[in-house]
Formats: sequence, structure tokens, C-alpha cells
Amino acid sequence: MKLSFLTINTHKGFSTFNKRFALPELRECVHSSGADIIFMQEVVGQNLRHAEKYFGWPVKPHHEYMTELSGFSHAYGKNAVYTAGHHGNAILSRFNILHSEKVDISTNRVEHRGLLYARIELPEGKPPLHCVCVHLGLLGRSRRKQFARIREYIQKTVPDTEPVIVAGDFNEWRRGKQNELETRLLMKDAGLQLYGRKLRTFPGVLPVFPLDRIYLRGFKVVKAQVLNKGPWRDISDHAAFLAEAEYDWAPSFLR
Repeated sequence: MKLSFLTINTHKGFSTFNKRFALPELRECVHSSGADIIFMQEVVGQNLRHAEKYFGWPVKPHHEYMTELSGFSHAYGKNAVYTAGHHGNAILSRFNILHSEKVDISTNRVEHRGLLYARIELPEGKPPLHCVCVHLGLLGRSRRKQFARIREYIQKTVPDTEPVIVAGDFNEWRRGKQNELETRLLMKDAGLQLYGRKLRTFPGVLPVFPLDRIYLRGFKVVKAQVLNKGPWRDISDHAAFLAEAEYDWAPSFLR
């Protein structure tokens, strides 16, 4: 069984430097990608000011608007709440979402960060797929604490014999820097597993830093690709990252 995963920081629906409202273009791109599960960050649940200011601003929360073409299941977790509304992480899935929850992993009063967990039902009687969507802090010391919390959450929540995906905006620019997902949980970065390097996704138009990543356990990566050309160009300040992987009934991390 082959599955495809896509992660993108939606930049609250705007292109680089907020030059234009780009959410309709983003929705078309995500739908045309054929991804089975989508991890999104900076997803607007509500913004009353933008709703009044921008033509075409959807009535629905952005994660629900994104699923209008596909009919995907969806889960959303607020990270930042303010007077006009809120934004956070979202997971969209071709398959049924059995359970979801948001966990606050903020380390200071300025940056509101969270992880969004979803347990997803896979076909053919396979064990459920555990998905974690994250958006980590800008400071190195914050990320170290957040990686530890994510690792602890997975160890507490996910059975060792079941597959797990952790994807999102890690804000980690150091390509060779290992984290607890790699060292403690033995998860594999999709780009690193396939090409021997973590793929660059930021800034979206001309990527330099590998901020956006997909980590896998229980899968063998067969494709890893940064999407920032053609219709994908400048629909966010981050490029999208797409990975395809084969479900591994005898995962290498258990061998």
C-alpha cells in the first residue's frame, strides 16, 4: 500500500510578504497533488478583520474550505487566539479520522505553539496511522523542549508496533542537526532517507532552509519532492513538501 503525505505552512492564506490572498490557489494545488494526508500550519480558523477586508475570504474556517473539493476528513487545533479570531494546525485525510486532539507545547508567552494529533483509519484492516502535525518555535532552546515533548507524547500515545508520521514546520534551519524524533524514536526524514539530505523549503520562491519536514516510522519512502514551481510558486512563504511512501508491514525499526 502506497500513501502520499503533504505538508505546507499556509501563511494564513497569503503569498510571500502578504502580497495577495492566495488560499483559492493553494486549495487547487493541494487538491491536484493527490496527497492522501495533508498537514497544514498557520491555518486560520477565524479572522473577522480579514473577512471584511479581502474579497473571496471564505465563510468557513480555512481547513474546512480546503476540503470542499475533496470531501476529506479534517481536524483542527488552535494555537494562537486573538481578538479577531484564531489560527493553528490542521490535518486533512482521505481516510476517516478516528480521534484527534491538540496539545499545547508553547515554551514562552510570545510564541503560541501546538501539536495536533490524529489517529486515522486505514483500509484493508491495517493498524491505524498516527499523525502529528507540528509548528515549532523560532528559538533553538524552545525547539529542544518541544522535540522532547513531541517524543514523550508519541511514546505515551502510539504503540511501538504501529506506524506514525510527524510533519510540519519545524523552524529548524540546520540540515545536519539531529533531533529526538531521529535519535530516540528512530524516525526517518523523508528527504534524508531518499537523497541523503533534508530538502530545503524556505523561503518558498527560492528555498534555502529545510524548515518543513516529514518524518516517518513504518514506511519506506519512494518519493520526496519540494513543490514551488508552476502553480505552486508563491502561494505561501513556504514551499510545500510532498512525500510518497510504501506501507511496511514489517517496519525496519522493529527488525
